[in-house]
Amino acid sequence: MVYKSTSRRRVFISYHHDVDQGYYDEFVLLFDKIYEIVADRSLDREVDSDDPEYVMRRIRENYLKGSSVTIVLCGKETWKRKYVDWEIRASLGQEMGLIGVNLPTNPLSPDGKYIVPNRLHDNIVSDYAVWKWSWGKLTGNPDLLTELIEDALRRDKSLIDNSRATMKRNLP
Repeated sequence: MVYKSTSRRRVFISYHHDVDQGYYDEFVLLFDKIYEIVADRSLDREVDSDDPEYVMRRIRENYLKGSSVTIVLCGKETWKRKYVDWEIRASLGQEMGLIGVNLPTNPLSPDGKYIVPNRLHDNIVSDYAVWKWSWGKLTGNPDLLTELIEDALRRDKSLIDNSRATMKRNLP
């Protein structure tokens, strides 16, 4: 006899709180019944430290523990945020799946590409991170998230690129 697990997959969401909170709120409304959604609840106010190692330990212990995948909501200023970088770094250190979702606020660069956090970009290039779906495609068909998560979890862990120096401050 096969028993189906009744527990929901735990998903960590990384995003720029001041700019993209509305997208996070909509994500929770769409997906909270399917997944256990975890966010950092704005680490800069909660942890009150600029020490990356301390903050990443807190991220691992208080937010990532038990999560299987990190989803980065990529808006126009997400790439500038040190805590987003730190959350991605801690997630990769635990070999979690990594998914980038492009938000409508993220404009194309002059060379026709979207701007994403550097550490996420490194892992898109290495083919570890999943970067396939825009916000509109994801919210238009919520069943796609399950496919994205399973794809992210199947990725070869040897493709993880966590070699980039840790951001020390937010960029202007």
